[in-house]
Amino acid sequence: MRLAIISDIHANLEALIKTIEEIGQAGVDEVVCLGDVVGYGANPNECLELVRERCSFILKGNHDAAAADLSVAETFTTNARLSAVWTHKILGKENRDFLNNLPYIQEREHSLYVHATPCNPQEWEYILTEYDAKAALQCFHQAICFIGHTHTPVIFGGFGKAKQVRRENRFIVNVGSVGQPRDGNPKLSFGVFDSTRWEYENIRAVYDIKTAAQKITEAGLPRGLAERLWVGI
Repeated sequence: MRLAIISDIHANLEALIKTIEEIGQAGVDEVVCLGDVVGYGANPNECLELVRERCSFILKGNHDAAAADLSVAETFTTNARLSAVWTHKILGKENRDFLNNLPYIQEREHSLYVHATPCNPQEWEYILTEYDAKAALQCFHQAICFIGHTHTPVIFGGFGKAKQVRRENRFIVNVGSVGQPRDGNPKLSFGVFDSTRWEYENIRAVYDIKTAAQKITEAGLPRGLAERLWVGI
């Protein structure tokens, strides 16, 4: 079975549409979303509609939670908080309720899916280092855990970073961000996992950043949210 795993779309419709095109070419059997469908970008309703249509499950990210309940945004940076307030108004009650009721975690026999970390997923902590990953490996029993949240694609094993997953070890795989990459590469990022071959591939693709950035500024959102798309930070 081939599974496409997307995360951190952040209301970037142009990146999401391109991702869906890439997924179509990848020949997958299922698509899942690890959360943060909204926040930062200018098309939260449209992105949520597409993700609901395409994905077999959607998890709750911290920006999804903030869009539904603004008290969550109290600890956000200024730009993120302003975006949450704008998104909250644009979404409408039905979509806010949908986001609020999303699960934090999804379990399958050999794999686990969560937005931030398998350890207290509702706390939105970050797995940034090999030390973080080693501790997080103790919080689940499955062979592999897929995450997003940091917007940086990486594979962590019990002995540090890895280039590929293997059956004989356990791994935490960050699929990166569809709508707001932060690894210095502005190309969208998502993952494809083949559970039969037990192989993982991180896919990057160019999308229409100009339109996505222009929509952000035209919506009155902070200009920095548009500018960062060009440099992947």
